[in-house]
Parts: sequence; C-alpha cells; structure tokens
Amino acid sequence: MIAESVVDGRYAVGDVIGRGATAEVHRGHDLRSGRPVAIKVLRQDLARDPAARSRFRREARTVARLDHPAIVSVYAAGDSADEGLGGETAGGVPFLVLEYVAGRTLRELLATRDLGRDEAIHYQTGILAALDASHRAGVVHRDVKPANVMITPEGAVKLLDFGISSAGTDPAATQTHGRTFLGTPSYTSPEQVRGHPVDARSDLYAAGCVLHELLTGRPPFVGDDAVSVAYQHVHEAPAAVSTALAPLDAVLARALAKEPDDRFQDASTFRDALLSAA
Repeated sequence: MIAESVVDGRYAVGDVIGRGATAEVHRGHDLRSGRPVAIKVLRQDLARDPAARSRFRREARTVARLDHPAIVSVYAAGDSADEGLGGETAGGVPFLVLEYVAGRTLRELLATRDLGRDEAIHYQTGILAALDASHRAGVVHRDVKPANVMITPEGAVKLLDFGISSAGTDPAATQTHGRTFLGTPSYTSPEQVRGHPVDARSDLYAAGCVLHELLTGRPPFVGDDAVSVAYQHVHEAPAAVSTALAPLDAVLARALAKEPDDRFQDASTFRDALLSAA
C-alpha cells in the first residue's frame, strides 16, 4: 500500500488491522481533526464484481441511517482512485470511513476466558440495544455474532459490520437465494436455513445464540460442518444452560424458538425479559 494514501481528501490510510471475507480494514486518521478512524476497503479481487460493490455501498447507506452509541458510526464513503488501494479498477475501489473502536471483539474475549453471568448479561443488553435501534430504523443485520461485536476497554458494546444487512423496504434482500444463505452457520436462524424471508426476529434468534455462548462458552449447536449445524438449528432443541436459573433458561428457550412467532418480537422485550430473569 502507498504510505500516503488519502481518501475523501482528508483521511490518511495506514496499516491493515483486519481482514474479512470481502474487505480489509486499515487504521487511519483524519488529517483535519487528528482523530483516529477505521477505513474499510473492498478487497481488490471483488472490486470488479457489481454485486460485491452493491453490497458494500448498501452497508454505507445503512450505517449512515443509524445513530446509536452501540452502533459504529460512519464518517464518509465513496470510491477511491488511489492505486495503492486498488483504485486502478474502473470506477475506483469502494471505501468506508468508520469510527475507530479500540478494544477486542467478543470472539477474541471469549477465546481468552469464561465470562461471569453479570458480564455476559451486560454485553448482551448492549447488543440488544443496538438491534433495537437498527430494527426501529428498518434495518435487519443478518450476521449477529461475537466477531461482529466490539468491546471497548471501558466495557462498552459496539455492533459492527452491516455488510449483509437488509432494509425492511427491500423484500428481495431479506431472502436467501438457491441453497445458499448469508450469515454464519452457528448463529443462523431456522428460516435462513430454509431459505425463507427473514426479519428482525432472525437477528433476535442470532442474539439468542450469542447469549448461549456468553453463558456457556459455546453456541447452542456445534457440528463437524455447516450442514450439520444448520440441521440442528431447524430440527433440534438446545440444551438448557442452567438448572439453577430457570428464568434464564426460559429466556433462552424463547429467543431460540424455531418459529419466529414464538420468539421475542422485538429487541426491547428480549432485553427486559433478560434483565428480569437475571
């Protein structure tokens, strides 16, 4: 990468600090204010793919609509012609300038230690607060998982990566296509597995999977491959997490109900039930 790459005329692009399936994230800083930022750039091998470019731009539009302390903020978006970022691609390479969040992902945190019940519930209520805000704005995340949740050094929660999210006004975007689905198998709702339309309750199912992992150290269903995990989401019931905390088990059972109508219907109801059970 060219050391002095600048996007949007003011954001200097630094070293890569993360890589995902579709994008890489660079550390950066605002040349005007000096504040640190994160700059997300579509992978060069995908920059020529119209569908990938469209999904990336949709993330920019989606996050820009959301304003909540538990959701990462977007400062700028566009297409960079900088050759150091792959800008030699026709039309440039899409980028997002995001709030820089210091800390660790929930996935990284879970890999280091078990969480106490109070800590787990604190993180879960933060996730549900973020989902409540996004759902009220008509946005379904569709990939709620520990790797997409950042925990700051102060213990605050930030929900990341709305890259495969969908707006409630776009029915086509809420469906899977063929025999593939978007999302992560360990946190995928039964309706996503079946290829049915998804809505906010699919996010709440995924949040239930995350809660199960926060409390037990593992998601509700594990298997040798994605197919076996997907089968369990549709056909098997998760084991109770606690014989001593029946109210908490009841919350998880409702969150992980196979049918959307049997789950919590909104994030605030889920949060209230969780706090009451705790």
